[in-house]
Amino acid sequence: MALIDDYDFHLLKNEAEQLVLRELELQLEAADPQMCRCDECVLDMATMALNAVKPLYRFSLLGSQYAAQAMNEQAYADSVQQAVSQAMDRVSSNPAHD
Repeated sequence: MALIDDYDFHLLKNEAEQLVLRELELQLEAADPQMCRCDECVLDMATMALNAVKPLYRFSLLGSQYAAQAMNEQAYADSVQQAVSQAMDRVSSNPAHD
């Protein structure tokens, strides 16, 4: 019997994902217009940034409050900004396509 068959894991949410995507959008708007914004590059940027920041998973109201508290800490916001910036630099320097 598989665990995934017995529990609703769709309830798990990583709040860091939304923060990274918002920050990526902001930084892409301000970036050099020549930077590639194809699906592959943008998804690579998001993936790299998400792998660099502390995840903020939740599934309940209490978890939402914990995640909201962590998201409001300046150190966490700074880590998201830095992770996105580094991911953008890395992908733009080495795109996965020709």
